This record gives sequence, structure tokens and C-alpha cells, in this order.
Amino acid sequence: MAAGILMPKAGITVETCIITKWRKNVGDTVNVGDIIFDYETDKATFECESTESGEILEIFFNDGDEVPCLVNVCAVGKAGEDCSALRPVLDGDETAAPAEASAAAPAEAAAPAAAAVEAAPAVPVSTGDIKISPRAKALTESKHIDPHFATPTGPYGRVIERDIRALIESGVGATAAAFDGASAAGMATGTGLGGRVSVGDLNAPAAPAAAPAAAAEPAVEYEDVKFSSMRKAISKSMTVSLSTIPQLTHNTSFDATELMAYRAKLKANAEKLGLPNITLNDMVLFVVSRVLLNYKDLNANMLDDKTIRQFKDVHLGMAVDTDRGLMVPTIRFANKKSLAEISAEAKALAAQCKAGNISPDLLSGATFTISNVGSLGIESFTPVINPPQTGILGVDTLMTKVRMVNGELQGYQAMGLSLTYDHRALDGTPASKFLRDVAFGLENFSLFLSK
Repeated sequence: MAAGILMPKAGITVETCIITKWRKNVGDTVNVGDIIFDYETDKATFECESTESGEILEIFFNDGDEVPCLVNVCAVGKAGEDCSALRPVLDGDETAAPAEASAAAPAEAAAPAAAAVEAAPAVPVSTGDIKISPRAKALTESKHIDPHFATPTGPYGRVIERDIRALIESGVGATAAAFDGASAAGMATGTGLGGRVSVGDLNAPAAPAAAPAAAAEPAVEYEDVKFSSMRKAISKSMTVSLSTIPQLTHNTSFDATELMAYRAKLKANAEKLGLPNITLNDMVLFVVSRVLLNYKDLNANMLDDKTIRQFKDVHLGMAVDTDRGLMVPTIRFANKKSLAEISAEAKALAAQCKAGNISPDLLSGATFTISNVGSLGIESFTPVINPPQTGILGVDTLMTKVRMVNGELQGYQAMGLSLTYDHRALDGTPASKFLRDVAFGLENFSLFLSK
């Protein structure tokens, strides 16, 4: 009997995944454990292994489709078996028509959408009631698009979201004031911004004969690059942060002389003591995990404007730069871990982020975040809070500063710190005290370790 292959659930918080590339086609034979397609969440990429053996009878989703977790993506069985019962029926189905036939199917499936983008229809494709998914309908309402002009590419002649987006890209639309009139008149495009039909177009007399076309100007060379799922997630999070949180940043620096000396001693004896390569950033993580316990409003989440959730343990977020974008894995219960344990876990998490296969569950649950851009030579910056957290500490570069000692100028190595905090959760004085205590712990690191 034919069986379905499910879209894996790549983490507790993941609801949907995007198919990035099919490795197998309809008619191919697969065994249990074979890689059949690649998929991604908003943070990482994965490979889906077949849980069945047999021939791929039907593929229900195409490359680029967003698929709910634990939904059939294809059917596997014996050649000729009926797999219609395995086809997913989703509320607000955004899938393309099932891929059929052979390896040429992906190109054929893409053809309707491509044709829709090339040129907007001059007349409505359909009249009367049409089949349209909820997401597509919501998009038409927000963008003032008449769905009757859309070429449906969804299952059973249904208009789906990508059909509406194809219309938008080809210049179809109307302003809010002109939408009803444009639909009644069957007008697809006008003279408004982006080709939208405006009230002026509805009231305008018949256009005179067109003047001879002017010589074509050279085409402007550029490329429109759509955001990846990860970039969309970062964009959404940062927009929410800066538009809803009253943020303020304090900057300070500390004498890094002892920190640098301790780091050099560790590096010289790491192999003998069986220690990982402990970095300056690991030492900052260690100190912050201890100091935060004294500042409950910074080791917290804002639930709303009236409620703050204070945590008894420190779950430290650590910003990691990757080729795909910024990731923030979490070192859980950092306040209970030694310097060596924090260092080893930080390196393991960073490696998984850079490889792109980190579990989404390891990218959530942080109570405070540290972002280190010191290696890039940044002397001071304004890190943006990752909501619902109430603070983020930026670690800056090492600088040579000068101070007066016994009447003489003396140079020393200093490191900068930049704290951004939610002013709803705490005021400037406790935020400044937190920075002071972190700086003291780093200036007197060996003493701080004895606590």
C-alpha cells in the first residue's frame, strides 16, 4: 500500500518549512534513509530522509512551497498504486498543482506562474465567483487587487497567493478609492503609482491617439533579490524591536590588562590542562552570566507593558554571524556552568549555526543576549534588543587608552561595552550599575573566578 512521506517537524516551535530542492523525481526508486529533498526553517537547512521504500508515485509540493509540518509531501509505493487518499487538503491551500509525470515536471509546474508574471491579462480571466485561498484573498484586499484578473495555478483551478503576487509584479492594481470602480469597469492597469488604477483614470475621457514612441532609453542595470526566510525573520524581529521598545544605550570601557594576561596564561597551558581554546568572548559570557543574577529586570522578558517575567537562571543568547544571516543560539543555565563548559558549548553552537543545521529549539529561550563585534574593529555601537528580552550587551574592540599614573601618562589596553536596555523595564541607574559590575568583573577576572 502506498504511504506518505511527512514534512518533518524540525523543532518544537516550527510550524512550517520551505522545500528548497527536490533530490528525487516522480518515478524514481527510493530506499529508507535516502535523501529525497532539502528543506529550511527561518534559521537552518536540513535534508529529509525517506521513511519508506518504493517508487515515488506523486509529489504534492514543488520547490519553494511552504509546507506545514507533519503533512504529506509525496507518496511512495508500488508503480500504479492509487495514492489519491494521501494528497493533503489544507485550509487555505497554497500548494501548486501536484507535480506529475517525469523529471520535466518542475519546469512545467513553473510555467503558469511565469506566464502570469510576463504580462497582466487585459481582461478578467474569470467572472463571477472564483475559488481563492484565504491567504490570496487577504493579499488582494490589502493590495486592492481584483482576483478575477489572476491566472489560477493552484489545485482544481484555485487562485493562490503566488498568482496574486504575479499580478502585483506585472502592474495590476487600484487605489483604495478607485478599487470598486476599476473592478466594475474591468480595468486592470492605470496611470497611478506602479500602474494602479486611480480615480482620475475612471473619470478621464478617452485617451487620444498615442504619439510616436520616443527613442528607448538604455535599460537600468540592477537586480531585485528577494529576502530569504531567515532574512525575513530577522527583518520582522528588528522592526518589532525598534517600533515597540523604548531603547537606550549606555557605553563604557574597562581596563583589559588582567583579562588579556589571564587569556595568555590559559592559551599557554590549555593543552596541559585539557581546556578548550577559551577566548575573550567566553570570559565575557562567564562574567555576564554571574552579574545578571543581581539584575533581575535585565534577565527578563517583557510580556506586555504591565508585566515583566524575571528568570531565576541565566539563559544566555550569543549572536553568531553566518553566511545566511545572524543567528542567536542559547547557552542554557549559563550561570551554573564553568568557564570551560561555557567555552566548549559556545563553540559547538557557533559551529552548528555556521553549518546551517542547528535545531531551531536551540535558537530560542534566551533571557539576555551578547553581541561581540570587537574582532571587526568596532569601538562603540547600538545593539538592538531581541524581543521579548529587556537587554543586550555589545562587546567592542580593544583600544589603547592613556591615563595619568603618579603624575605620568601611561598607556593601557581597554575594551568597550555597549548596553542597550528596555526603558520600560529599568531606568538608567540600574543599567549603569550593571555595566559597572560587568566591567569590574572583567578587570578583576581572576578574583571574580573565586566567587
